[in-house]
Amino acid sequence: MTTVDTVDTETRTPLLQTHGITVRFGGVVAVNDVSTDFFAGEVCGLIGPNGAGKTTLFDTISGIRPPTEGRVMYDGVDVTGRSVTWRARNGIRRTFQRQQTFGWLSVEDNIITALEWRGGGGGLLADMVRLPSRAKWEQTRRKRVSEVLELCGIADIAQVPAARLPLGKARTAEMARAIVDHPRVLLLDEPTSGLEEAEVENFGQTVRTVRAEQGCAVVLIEHDVGFVMRHSDRVVALNLGRILADGTPEEVRNDPAVAEAYFGS
Repeated sequence: MTTVDTVDTETRTPLLQTHGITVRFGGVVAVNDVSTDFFAGEVCGLIGPNGAGKTTLFDTISGIRPPTEGRVMYDGVDVTGRSVTWRARNGIRRTFQRQQTFGWLSVEDNIITALEWRGGGGGLLADMVRLPSRAKWEQTRRKRVSEVLELCGIADIAQVPAARLPLGKARTAEMARAIVDHPRVLLLDEPTSGLEEAEVENFGQTVRTVRAEQGCAVVLIEHDVGFVMRHSDRVVALNLGRILADGTPEEVRNDPAVAEAYFGS
């Protein structure tokens, strides 16, 4: 079994917090008064049956959907009213259940799009006259992309159009795009879906490497319970929009409420 380093949640300050998050769709309560903390340097698995509210919670954290009630705190600041763009540019990055690659671009260019918002300095004039500062910035970006391609094990397909990728490779490319700009919070929604067994284990290693090298908080929605238990420091179990359990993988696995709701026993 893969071991993970533990995070001292008793003494460390949370990087990301949800306070009483509730999301309603008409009369349906998708997320119900969810309060939890996420810590830098921690991999937190978020599990639960279909309809438990996991992706809706991600949508609220990332800014796609405002909560009906509650607050999202990031680095001690209330960001509930901040836009998706603001959150992404300030380090809250995510992937999605459905692949979101730009099919007409190569894998390398898909990844570099995550850096384009930073610009290159000098505007159109710099592009026209190829200023040294612009060339240096482009070189730096390409170097970073190459590092991430190697880290994710997809350097050999860097020039392949994303539309030609099988699902597993497309998901890995999305992971690379999410981490290229040094996230502080990384939200991964069903990232191993469609991956072959060897790819799943390589992905787990990539997650641990990103956590260790960048010190970011990784929050992982995943139906592969074995993967979650092997690669998470902490696990939060949801059911019907509420938190059932929050603890170490072993604690959550052995929780009777989780066994009944999620494992069907």
